[in-house]
Formats: sequence, C-alpha cells, structure tokens
Amino acid sequence: MEQEVPVVIHSSSEARQEKPATSPIPEQVRDIGSTVSDAVTSFMESSQYEQLKQTAEKMKTYIRENPLPSMLYTLGAGALLGFILKRRH
Repeated sequence: MEQEVPVVIHSSSEARQEKPATSPIPEQVRDIGSTVSDAVTSFMESSQYEQLKQTAEKMKTYIRENPLPSMLYTLGAGALLGFILKRRH
C-alpha cells in the first residue's frame, strides 16, 4: 500500500529560515531519538526485516484467497484473548 506525501517546494526568492542557536528539544531527547532512529534503520536493513515483509505478504495472500477461514481464526483468537483478559480483572 502506497501513500502520497505532500511536498512543498520553496522558490529561491523565499528567505530560508535558519535554526535558532538554542533548540527547544533537550539534548537527552535528541540522543534518544537518534538512538531509536539508528536502531530502526539497522533493523530495516537486516534479513529479519525482509523475512517479516515476506511473511506479511504471504499472510495477505492467504487472507485474500481464504477469507472465511481467516475471519473464523480471527474471531477465535479474539474470543480467546477476551476470556484470558477478562479473568485477570
């Protein structure tokens, strides 16, 4: 599934805004964001990510070819989770 992303192209006559010297984002938050970004990037480059994409595509194909059994499996899993979670409360 593809999504369209709006793109704004600024003309050269518009003045570019420079970033202020002090950022409203604390340094610790930027470090965490950078670490998470690096982790996501390395995961997306791994073979596990490719396997995950292939499995998701297989699941989509199975669901398209077998809609009724897929719906029944989902209903059963939802009922099972409902009973499990209801007992805990």
